[in-house]
Amino acid sequence: MSYKQFGISPQLVERIKLKMKNPTTKERVKKLVEGLTKADLQDRVKVRRLVKKSAALMGERLTSVQEEQIVQFVLYQKIDPQSTLHLIRLWSMFR
Repeated sequence: MSYKQFGISPQLVERIKLKMKNPTTKERVKKLVEGLTKADLQDRVKVRRLVKKSAALMGERLTSVQEEQIVQFVLYQKIDPQSTLHLIRLWSMFR
């Protein structure tokens, strides 16, 4: 299911993709998500914390509605960070 179906704006996604091209920002976010498990990405509290921290790292101000949309999207995807298939699927979604 596309992020657009969760109400996440394509403009926000494009801004974040652009910011993630900065090597410093990319490394900070990578450190933030390092060691996450599938269980972590199904825990609403942990996902919300990750969304807030990563938005702060990128200098993005998210509204509570945008934050909730992103949290819902991550929970719905049932991402397993150890699964190459899951990572490829996510990568293709945001190309």
